[in-house]
Amino acid sequence: MPTVASWTDTRRAVADVGHLVRFRAATVRRRGSSAWFVVGFLVLTTATAVVPAYTPGAGGGGRAFDLLLLLPTALAGFLGLAVVSAVASGGGRELLPRDPAAVLPVSPTTDHLGALLLAPLNIAWLLQAWILLGTTAYALGPGDLLVAQVLVVLWLAVATAVAQVVAWTFEWVRRARHGIAGVRLATVVLLGLALGLQVAGALVAVLDQLPTRRVVLGMLGGAGWTWLATVAGLLVVLLAAVALGAVPAHLAARRTPRDELQVESGRYAARRLPRTDLGALVRTDRGSVWRAVPMRRGIAVLAIGPGAVALLGDLPWSTMTILPGLVASGGALLFGVNAWCLDGRGNFWRESLPVAPGTVFAARAWVLAEFLVVASAVTVALAAVRAGMPSTAELTALLCTVVVVTVQVVGAAMRWSAQRPYAVDLRSARATPAPPLAMVGYSTRLAVSTTLTGLVFSGLARVPAWEVSVLVAVPFLCWSLARLLRTRALWVDPPARAQVVMAVSA
Repeated sequence: MPTVASWTDTRRAVADVGHLVRFRAATVRRRGSSAWFVVGFLVLTTATAVVPAYTPGAGGGGRAFDLLLLLPTALAGFLGLAVVSAVASGGGRELLPRDPAAVLPVSPTTDHLGALLLAPLNIAWLLQAWILLGTTAYALGPGDLLVAQVLVVLWLAVATAVAQVVAWTFEWVRRARHGIAGVRLATVVLLGLALGLQVAGALVAVLDQLPTRRVVLGMLGGAGWTWLATVAGLLVVLLAAVALGAVPAHLAARRTPRDELQVESGRYAARRLPRTDLGALVRTDRGSVWRAVPMRRGIAVLAIGPGAVALLGDLPWSTMTILPGLVASGGALLFGVNAWCLDGRGNFWRESLPVAPGTVFAARAWVLAEFLVVASAVTVALAAVRAGMPSTAELTALLCTVVVVTVQVVGAAMRWSAQRPYAVDLRSARATPAPPLAMVGYSTRLAVSTTLTGLVFSGLARVPAWEVSVLVAVPFLCWSLARLLRTRALWVDPPARAQVVMAVSA
C-alpha cells in the first residue's frame, strides 16, 4: 500500500509551500533588503494604480478613450507574456532546486503552487502589471477606480494561473517521445498564423473579438450586477486554473526531461586544441553556455519574441534601437549576473590550470558578449524584414546601440558575478542564476540603464549626421570599459577570487 501523501491533499501542499518559503527566506543574506523590496513594491503599485487617475485628461475623451479601447488587447497581451515566460522556463520557476527536491517529499502540487507564487517576482511581469494598472486608472479616471482595479488585479492572477496550466501542459508534451519537435512545430505555426493575420490585415479584427472585452465592460458602470458577475467569473476561473494546473504538473513529473537528459548524456566529438589559452577557455565556456537547456530556450525566446513583435507591429528603424537593450538585459539574466556559477564544483579544477586569472576573466566576458550579440542580431534581423532600407544615420545609431549596451551589460554582469556570487545548479531548465529578489533587482537596474541608452540613440537616429552617434557612443564605451577593467582587477586578486570560487562551488 502506498504511504505517500495524495496530490489531492491541498492543505498538505499549501503547508509545504509555506515551509519552503520560510526556508528560502532564512537563507537570504541581507534580510533588510527583502523588507525594503516589499515596501517599495507596495508603494510603487499603489502609486501606479492611483496617480494616473488624477492627472489632466484622465477619464475623459481623446487619449483616455483611446487607451480604454486598447485595454482588452493589453489584457490579452499580459496573458500572452505570462504564457511565453512560463513555457520557456519549463513550467515556471523553482521554489526548491532540482537536486534537493529529489530527496525531499515535495509533491508536484507543491511545485506547481510554488511556481505560481514566484511568477510575480519577474521584472517583465511587474512592468506589465504596473502598465495595466496605470492605463486603467488613466482611462477611467477617479470615479470607478477601485472597482476597475479590483478586476485588473483579478485578471493578473487569472492570467498567471492559466499560463501555468499551459506551461505544465507544454512541458508534459515536450517530455514525450517526439515532444520537442512537436513544441517547436506548434511555436512556428502560431507565429506564422499571427504574421499571416497581420499581413492580411485581419489581426485587428481578431483582437477586437477577444473575451477580455467582457472584463473591460465589467469595469464600466460602477459596482453593479455586471461588475459582481465579472468578479465571480474571474474567481471561478482562477480557482479552476490553480486546481487544474496540478494535473499536468503531475503528468510532467512522471516523464524524464528529454532535452536536459540529452545534454548530460550526449557525446561530443573531440576537436583540435586551440593554439592559445584564451581560445581553449573560450571554447570550454562557449560549450557550457550553448549546450545548457535554459540558455538555449531563453535565448530563443529573447531573440525571437521581441523581433516577432516588432515584425508584426512594423517597427521603424529609429525606434528599433530599444530592442538591443531589451534583449541584452534579458540575456544577462540567464546566467551573466552570476557567470561563475556555470562551472559549479568545476571551478576548483579551473583554478588548478596553469592559466593567468586575467585570461579566465577575458574568456568568460567574451562568451557572455557574443551570447548577447547573437541574440540582438537575430532580433534586429527579424525586425528589419518589414522596416525597409535604413538611412546611414539610423543604421549607425542601431549598431552603436548594440555595441554600447553589450559592453554596458557585460560590465554590470561581471561586476555582480564577482561581488555577489551564488551557488546555483543551472542544469535544470527552471533554474535561475540568483535568488528571486536578487533577480528582480538585477533586471530592474539592467532594464533602466539599457532603456535609457536605447532612447538616447533613438533620438540620435533622427539626426542626419551619422557621426554624432559615434561621438556619443565613445564616452558610453569608455565608462563601461573602465568599470569592466575594475572588475577584472577584482577577479585577479587571489583572496577575492577565492571567495567567488568557494561561494559558487558550495
